[in-house]
Amino acid sequence: MPLDASLTFLGAAEQVTGSCYLLKLQDKRILLDCGMTQGENQITEWNKFRFAFKPKDIDYVILSHAHIDHSGLLPLLVAKGFQGKIYCTQGTALLLGVLLKDSVHLYLKDLEWQNKHLARQGKKLLEPVMALQDVEQVLECCQPVAYKQKVTVCEGLELEFLDAGHILGSAIVQLAVKQGKAMRQLVFSGDLGNPATVLMPDPSPVKTADLVLMESTYGDRNHQPLQNTLEEFANALEEAHKAGGNVFIPAFALGRSQEILYYLGLLYHQGRLKQKMVVLDSPMAIEITKIYSELMAEFDRKDTKVLQGYGARDLQSFLPILRLASSMEESMALNRVSGGAIVIAGSGMCNGGRIVHHLKHNLWKSSNHLVFVGFQAKGTLGRRLVDGEKRVKLFGQNIAVKATVHTIGGFSAHAGQDELLGWARMIGGQPRFYLVHGEPKAQLALQSRMLDHGLHCQIAEKGQQIKL
Repeated sequence: MPLDASLTFLGAAEQVTGSCYLLKLQDKRILLDCGMTQGENQITEWNKFRFAFKPKDIDYVILSHAHIDHSGLLPLLVAKGFQGKIYCTQGTALLLGVLLKDSVHLYLKDLEWQNKHLARQGKKLLEPVMALQDVEQVLECCQPVAYKQKVTVCEGLELEFLDAGHILGSAIVQLAVKQGKAMRQLVFSGDLGNPATVLMPDPSPVKTADLVLMESTYGDRNHQPLQNTLEEFANALEEAHKAGGNVFIPAFALGRSQEILYYLGLLYHQGRLKQKMVVLDSPMAIEITKIYSELMAEFDRKDTKVLQGYGARDLQSFLPILRLASSMEESMALNRVSGGAIVIAGSGMCNGGRIVHHLKHNLWKSSNHLVFVGFQAKGTLGRRLVDGEKRVKLFGQNIAVKATVHTIGGFSAHAGQDELLGWARMIGGQPRFYLVHGEPKAQLALQSRMLDHGLHCQIAEKGQQIKL
């Protein structure tokens, strides 16, 4: 008897964000990820969003990792009636508390501002679609599962997480779907890590599968060698030191900030870091860095050996000149530091957060340097600065861009094309691959290479349903 099971692609199909897939197994409904589409007006996104199913009908959520494009709709799912279990790793459960609270807090703050604007125009105010208590409910629903621990989710469905090496707690989802004598191995890659980066181990190999949902973010290209990237980074810092000013690094609070602290620690111990002070100016990044320190056992062993070799207990002690700026007063005081400091602050694309205040006070000084270490999406302030704009408007003021702008493009937490292909080729059996979490150009390039290697590969379409 064939399996009574199907899979529907609801999000991150022919696009990168909004990861969400619905597994129907007899009378059960299971979501793989519940991510938010990013890049749009978030107030509009939240208030107009409609799930393609009834949230109260969902029995379980299986979460690959904590990034908002994979987890961000969980508070809304709960607010709309979901009461089931959320399976994730311990690292993901800890990070969710930080990321989701921040996301909902920003939503409520932006909604309040927008309602003031609507009130002045005599228009109807918007009602919030969720609250911070919904985040608490999400956390109560979480069922942390260790890597390589097999768990029965429900009758006919066994779950096992493998380390995806992307961020702390990121997982490859392995599902054994059983009914009578029939069984299918379903694998969801989540986001696969870049083996060249630090802190996280390489993505785990999968022994066998029948069906694989595989991310394809960088399906059309490979990353430059990490050593080249580190030299670019070191040279930018050296140039900034000679200019006598400060360095400002816009960085994502989760993952990239911790990697940058590690690289700065390496340069410090090699005697190549000339600046006298490094400041992590992000309450969210500070909280996440503490979680990273709690779960150092999940780091790549070669990196923990480096830390231990210098007598460091964690990332903070690895960089003795590091200071943490939690309060607004500490952050504002940095604008009185005339030189010799490196300030790491969010947001990573300069579309909000403390970094924008620093830019207002420092972009117009030619002795300062701005170092981008992450992707800058179109339409963001970060992208405009990378593209060479000479004047920007910040808090109603026109600011001249006289600081030197560096773009370090080699840092990435995602596997490149060769790593994706190599991971796929190691899977035993004769799996059918469906490419998700990628733009069409990247997916077509990766599909072509996979077909050349004899792999059965299709590009998932939004709304498409396949039988297991």
